[in-house]
Amino acid sequence: MYSPHSSLSPAAPAIPPSAEPAGPTPGQAFASAYAKAGTSARVDFPVTITDSFPGFRRRPRIAMRALFKIVKAEGPEATYFFETRPAEAAKRVRDEALRLEAGFDFQCGKVPLQPTRAWVQIPEALLADPVALATFIDFRLLVRLGTAENQSLALGKGGDHMRGLLEMPDLRRLPALADPVTSLLAACEHVEQMGGSADGIVMNPADYFQYLFPRQDVLTGLANLGIRIVRTRMINAGQAIVGDFYAGATIFDSQRSTIAFDRPPEGTFARDGLAVRGEIKTALAIHLPTHFSIAALT
Repeated sequence: MYSPHSSLSPAAPAIPPSAEPAGPTPGQAFASAYAKAGTSARVDFPVTITDSFPGFRRRPRIAMRALFKIVKAEGPEATYFFETRPAEAAKRVRDEALRLEAGFDFQCGKVPLQPTRAWVQIPEALLADPVALATFIDFRLLVRLGTAENQSLALGKGGDHMRGLLEMPDLRRLPALADPVTSLLAACEHVEQMGGSADGIVMNPADYFQYLFPRQDVLTGLANLGIRIVRTRMINAGQAIVGDFYAGATIFDSQRSTIAFDRPPEGTFARDGLAVRGEIKTALAIHLPTHFSIAALT
């Protein structure tokens, strides 16, 4: 087993395009491990490697994980608080009509850290070229792992995997209004009526480029409010997740990652072949389900 240099640090969108990460990239670390151990190579990283995708240093597009606060988790599960609004209060709370959160119940729960994995098949010719192999891992495995994490955070079914926002039973569904922009802004307003402040929107690229991009005034206004937008295919066109992501939820992150040769599950690829697996281990905890909504845009 190969351990990369401890100075490896995740890339951040704020790094200028000319800046290079300190220490080896995940791809360079894996290429070095392959040179020493062949197809037994395994690299364990003391960081979450989805942050290390080189494209983040060149463009402002963000992944879903960037919306949440991230807390390091040392064990196999994390303890978290959450608040719920009872369907029917036995006794009306003072000022609940003014402050809906006054009637929330405080509770505590536990959430297990679950693996998120992605796979790539390496063309054999790349194995003879360490530079090409490193580039392939950095640009193909890392982006696939980031896409898999977006899928988990949005669509995860729970059980042996993370449960994503679209599968959370307590999130309110808001109907479409006069037009998509009005629907989106109404969802932001809903967060404030529940005592929060919207700071994130998750939407399909089709909706973003059809309805929002032509409205630069709206985009500028949302940005001035501190609302960031994630474009992802992991939500259907015609709907958006709007919420107070930073205050309302937490990603508990082991801050450990692995890249290794492994056999992928059946159906992962159209043909058999040598495969490499990237893996992170995280959990998603929703503290304030009332501060999120799934808004219909059309």
